[in-house]
Amino acid sequence: VTSLSGLPQWEVEELPVEDLLLFEVAWEVTNKVGGIYTVIQTKARTTADEWGDNYFLIGPYFEQNMKTQVEKCEPANDAVRRAVDIMNQHGCQVHFGRWLIEGSPYVVLFDIGFSAWKLDRWKGDLWEACSVGIPYHDREANDMLIFGSLTAWFLKEVTDHADGKHVITQFHEWQAGTGLILSRARKLPIATIFTTHATLLGRYLCAANIDFYNHLDEFDIDKEAGERQIYHRYCMERASVHCAHVFTTVSEITAIEAEHMLKRKPDVVTPNGLNVKKFSAMHEFQNLHAMYKARIQEFVRGHFYGHLDFDLEKTLFFFIAGRYEFSNKGADIFLESLSRLNFLLRMHKSDVTVVVFFIMPAKTNNFNVETLKGQAVRKQLWDIAHSVKEKFGKKLYDALLKGEIPDMNNILDRDDLTIMKRAIFSTQRQSLPPVTTHNMIEDSTDPILSTIRRIGLFNSRTDRVKVILHPEFLSSTSPLLPMDYEEFVRGCHLGVFPSYYEPWGYTPAECTVMGIPSVTTNLSGFGCFMQEHVADPTAYGIYIVDRRFRSPDDSCNQLTKFLYGFCKQSRRQRIIQRNRTERLSDLLDWRYLGRYYQHARHLTLSRAFPDKFHVESTSPPTTEGFKYPRPSSVPPSPTGSQVSSPQSSDVEDEDEDERYNEEEEAERDRLNIKSPFSLGHVPHGKKK
Repeated sequence: VTSLSGLPQWEVEELPVEDLLLFEVAWEVTNKVGGIYTVIQTKARTTADEWGDNYFLIGPYFEQNMKTQVEKCEPANDAVRRAVDIMNQHGCQVHFGRWLIEGSPYVVLFDIGFSAWKLDRWKGDLWEACSVGIPYHDREANDMLIFGSLTAWFLKEVTDHADGKHVITQFHEWQAGTGLILSRARKLPIATIFTTHATLLGRYLCAANIDFYNHLDEFDIDKEAGERQIYHRYCMERASVHCAHVFTTVSEITAIEAEHMLKRKPDVVTPNGLNVKKFSAMHEFQNLHAMYKARIQEFVRGHFYGHLDFDLEKTLFFFIAGRYEFSNKGADIFLESLSRLNFLLRMHKSDVTVVVFFIMPAKTNNFNVETLKGQAVRKQLWDIAHSVKEKFGKKLYDALLKGEIPDMNNILDRDDLTIMKRAIFSTQRQSLPPVTTHNMIEDSTDPILSTIRRIGLFNSRTDRVKVILHPEFLSSTSPLLPMDYEEFVRGCHLGVFPSYYEPWGYTPAECTVMGIPSVTTNLSGFGCFMQEHVADPTAYGIYIVDRRFRSPDDSCNQLTKFLYGFCKQSRRQRIIQRNRTERLSDLLDWRYLGRYYQHARHLTLSRAFPDKFHVESTSPPTTEGFKYPRPSSVPPSPTGSQVSSPQSSDVEDEDEDERYNEEEEAERDRLNIKSPFSLGHVPHGKKK
């Protein structure tokens, strides 16, 4: 390992990609289900740049996804073309095209339903290969068997016509694992990588509120899987892990989990990255924050009409987003800490208000009538204000043309005053602002709503913390909150993700690249990654809650302390922190993190074809000894010089101006992370 300008850099001998074919297999190719879709979609450009036309993605065919995301074309590679033709001639439907995302990678999509008539035969093949049976009622597992069988068939046809080219295939998650098992059972000449993004049993156990990480070595794995009726799925996952030449996972914390749950230590940890887009103007992301914050403020004006007795300029927007897994995603500890934060802000008579959004999809039957009414009232008031303003402006204009100062008592007539009084009366409401924007189907048993009732956060006037549950993913076409997720994140002040089970954690990573501070935990892959790479994460807007070595109550107190400290920051301190957060984005760029995948491919080739490929060292790239430096400005973090009670966001500390030189600090941070991203020349034959 060599270190240039602070950040580690490793030399990896370039693979002869012109003599190789790379396939990635995942159920989420062109099919958005969860985080694996984001991994593959964002990584595609970097991989396609390196591998060119020798890179292919394999996934399931869904007609709607094909129509909207894929451009059909003929395979340029002869082996792939012949494999597609042979399978289509033998009663399958295989679709080929370019996925319309950055990098435009080739995709091979199998129609699962069209080949379902072969399911019984393929169940027999799987039983002969590894003695795993799949019950007829588990439709998802049956679909995965069809998908895996088609994948293994396709790879056999490719290797039969590869003309000396070696094939690397990476399988993501247990859904794709059947293809790996069958390929290895049939002794296909391919190098295989299996990547787990989360273990099946780990997710189930954590959802049951078990102290998972402190008892990893005590679980009876077979018994636990059997009790949850996922034993066959677990066997498919474990067989995939042990069949692969190289086993990888996405974080150190998941590597520990996989070693105990799947009984194999991962060979390489491959952290997840993002495509980082830099703005030409240094503070453009700050301007976007201000613009989208104003749009969130408009929604809040409507939602809290009649109770808008707080200053929106001193209101902070927090949010949590993701799958509705109440305990795994940390919604339980977050709500408890919000109750404690509300007490602290009220006790210190703070003028800061916190509006918290829960963006977690759940079963609903439509928008809440009261919420829609609030936006209608807001729009009506806006229209009235504009009409009165136009009349006022015309009378003022006429008076000034005559050289007169208008009489302010007469510039508005009785009708105008009547209209304004009626508008004021229309804002009166007898009920409190709703805590949810939709009608929940399971309102009485919903975990978030039940906890809100228990802790008493009902959006009353005295509450300094207001809660809004939006049980639907955000969309720019929504009549309620017309914003895309990225726009919404940019408009918020803090993302809070105190997850108990989070193998990686794309939500805080997305906040980081957009310059928005976030809360994560030392049980998430992202939190561990930042602890390893950043000397003082809090100074860079990454708050890491200890959920591994502290009790739940202590973790909740620590989270409350982070949130309260954030509320005490001045506006200027928040701007400084956002600048620092955005500068961490280079750490999460696929141009850097993609090198871990390069190492995994080297390793699998050396194991699958030891006579033709050799890797001198099988140890993965390491960052041991490296820490992204603490900012040199004083105080080391924005909360370091705060007084014990909240201060107005307009208060500025003149001495602090002298201590903080933003351009100097930014340049120092850029130097620390610049060199690893110089990709060098692009070898002949690769896409530029």
